[in-house]
Amino acid sequence: MTAEIITIGDEILIGQIVDSNSAYIAKELNLIGISVYQITSVQDEKEHILTTLSEASKRADIIILTGGLGPTKDDVTKYTLAAYFEDELVLNEKVLQHVEELFLKYKKTPISDLNREQAMLPSKATVLHNKYGTAAGMWIDKDQKVYISLPGVPYEMKNLVEEEVIPRLREKFDRPFIYHKTILTSGEAESVIANKLAGFEEKLPKHIKLAYLPGLGRVRLRLSGKGENEEELITSVEKQVEGLYELLGDIISEEQEEDEKIAVQISKILTAKKKFLSAAESCTGGALAASFTTHPGASGCFKGGIVSYATQLKIENLNISEELIKKHSVVSAEVAEAMAKNARKAFKTDYALSTTGNAGPTKGESDAEVGTVYIGLATPDKVFSQKFVFGNNRDQVVKHTVHKAFEMILKEITAEK
Repeated sequence: MTAEIITIGDEILIGQIVDSNSAYIAKELNLIGISVYQITSVQDEKEHILTTLSEASKRADIIILTGGLGPTKDDVTKYTLAAYFEDELVLNEKVLQHVEELFLKYKKTPISDLNREQAMLPSKATVLHNKYGTAAGMWIDKDQKVYISLPGVPYEMKNLVEEEVIPRLREKFDRPFIYHKTILTSGEAESVIANKLAGFEEKLPKHIKLAYLPGLGRVRLRLSGKGENEEELITSVEKQVEGLYELLGDIISEEQEEDEKIAVQISKILTAKKKFLSAAESCTGGALAASFTTHPGASGCFKGGIVSYATQLKIENLNISEELIKKHSVVSAEVAEAMAKNARKAFKTDYALSTTGNAGPTKGESDAEVGTVYIGLATPDKVFSQKFVFGNNRDQVVKHTVHKAFEMILKEITAEK
């Protein structure tokens, strides 16, 4: 059972937006045993879309389009679908009523004919109700294949996938089971691990594949299996996991839920322990707090943070001694530890992280080399810091700093009883 995803929109092709829709749809399909064969991005142009639909129909059982369903003239998806299926657009009264209700409830501007035209849909399409927007989703069956058209607005698309698309696909198709197991390693480069696992990979059963997913200071190893019997599939994948432990036991740090972010792991552990975290940031400029609070549930364990980017703010808002800064420099272990300690006190939290460093491209208020970073951590029992040198790329320095800070707190809270 294979699917193909087609994203429609010039804004994707010119790099104005990132195509996050495809990643989300692919992941949801994978969870119900449907493999994505290909993902394609095309222009809002009729002939381009028609050609892509024709090619996709030769490769996949399910073709999902996202985008191009707005009220403006450059949104041509539904007109193209009507042409592809030799169909015509007809007024759908339920969709029209929904559009009118949305305007009455949420819009300050009067509804226009262009908005009403959102209710003109191919007659052969089954309407998928978009409760958040005016662009209805569409489901069309033809030649034992399914064509699904979804709006490009991410939250509208996600709701339709969850409430309409996935339930219908589950009901319509018999699907194999797909099972993933991810092992997290640290301390060895991807190439070194690959050399150790060369023989292991050669002996893997045909229905199981091993993928390397390198990250900041860590490599995730994902075993993916596909089969008709769920229990047998899980058993066979877990057997291979045992083999990974035999070969890499000294560098395996944990087993991880698929694609689970380190911030989510920290959030779950802190919430379970009823503990709270705060942050005092300088060189990361709020990126640490932003990375943490992006995920649902962060409010259950994260109280807040302060961005003391300028040295004077460290003195005034974090009560860092001016003498301490003059003696050791603003980029130092001593200042990082004082920031963490004072943040923990100010926010009344169990833990506090701090970051101070030179992200570049210039040295700023310290003589420390560009890329030098100190990360502090205050716990109920101690305060300590670590020094890192992350190179001269500003974006990478910030990303590495945030990730290392998360690694420090994760190691601390998982080691505690």
